[in-house]
Amino acid sequence: MYEPLANRLRPRTFDDVVGQTRVIALIRKMIAADKVVSMILYGPTGTGKTTIAMLVAAHFPLNNYKFNASTDSKATLKEIVETTKLYGSVLLIIDEIHRMNRDIQDYLLPFVETGKVIMLGLTTENPYIACNPAIRSRVSIFRLERLSSAEIRTYLEKIDLSDYEKNLTVSAEAYEYLSTASNGEIRTAVNMLEMIAIQADPNQNVDLAFSILVVGKPSVSVDKNGDDYYDILSAFHKSVRGSDVDAALHYLARLIVAEDLESLLRRLSAIVYEDIGLANPAMGPKVAAACDIARHIGWPEAVNALGAITIELCISPKSNAAHLAVNAALEDVKAGKTPKIPTHLINNPTYDDKQKYRYAHEYPGHVAPQQYLPTELKDVVYYKPQIHTKMEAAFAEQHEANLKIIRGKRKD
Repeated sequence: MYEPLANRLRPRTFDDVVGQTRVIALIRKMIAADKVVSMILYGPTGTGKTTIAMLVAAHFPLNNYKFNASTDSKATLKEIVETTKLYGSVLLIIDEIHRMNRDIQDYLLPFVETGKVIMLGLTTENPYIACNPAIRSRVSIFRLERLSSAEIRTYLEKIDLSDYEKNLTVSAEAYEYLSTASNGEIRTAVNMLEMIAIQADPNQNVDLAFSILVVGKPSVSVDKNGDDYYDILSAFHKSVRGSDVDAALHYLARLIVAEDLESLLRRLSAIVYEDIGLANPAMGPKVAAACDIARHIGWPEAVNALGAITIELCISPKSNAAHLAVNAALEDVKAGKTPKIPTHLINNPTYDDKQKYRYAHEYPGHVAPQQYLPTELKDVVYYKPQIHTKMEAAFAEQHEANLKIIRGKRKD
């Protein structure tokens, strides 16, 4: 019976695991202390979650079981838990733990809490978002990182292909292509190499062209529900904020592959008001128009509108003064600073107070000298202009003039 290469190469010891040095170091200390705790291992596909869980299970003299939260039933779990009456404690590997329904979680929790069940949960989702807080509070959580192309290439170069009895040689360019085309998933890289070995002729020198011919397009799919997707969104936002056009376009392309248009449009809308703001107010309507066009024409043509607006956002002058101002006001309100509104500003003031209200449009420049803030906050300053751009410098000049009239003095 043929056994896939990736399975034949599955690590038998922690020394065989590629990458994940931080997590493995922590687990080794548990093993050295002869103590294993319930944990969740999360990270992208192909980063070694199942392998590490199996290695942990192999190091402790406990009966171990596997449970798939998406396919196995509560009855199956009960059968496993029942074995604790015979064995004391058991080790339970739960695949796709984020899919475990509330009923099953409630049943399992007391056994995890008492240590009757040592749970090793596996998931591609961020457990801080996808898993029940009751589960999270009872386990240690370890994130497994996507492997670098250098780590994958080093591993591929060590694989012995003699089992294929073809006397193959693989060029450096081919190894480099496989290590990058696998998108950080070592299992994918091994599967690609296996397919090449199967397709190659005896004594063939496997070069870049042949690798591309066999493998086809790189593995660039993105799980829009996974933690990685939000990392890419974050990198995209920060690249635009940092005015790096090329980096922003790179992350934009990775988001386009996920084909989650609405999330991308929401992020563009957030960027324009958080990071461009008053430095270039015209960008707000431009982004709205680009989003409408992208939504209207859909994939694949939407990429042109997205690319153009991303470049313009990167090149545009930046200001987060409005973002800082409104959040400073929010912090005051959340801290309980909500004193009484001046009576001349409320909807139904007394006749005397109504006489005190000054209608701004009746004053020069449409600015009236009167108090708008509550008395306890009358001198607070939330908006602090960033005058490195002509547009916001003009706003700052007008703002200063307004404050001089409103408050009767210049604010520095």
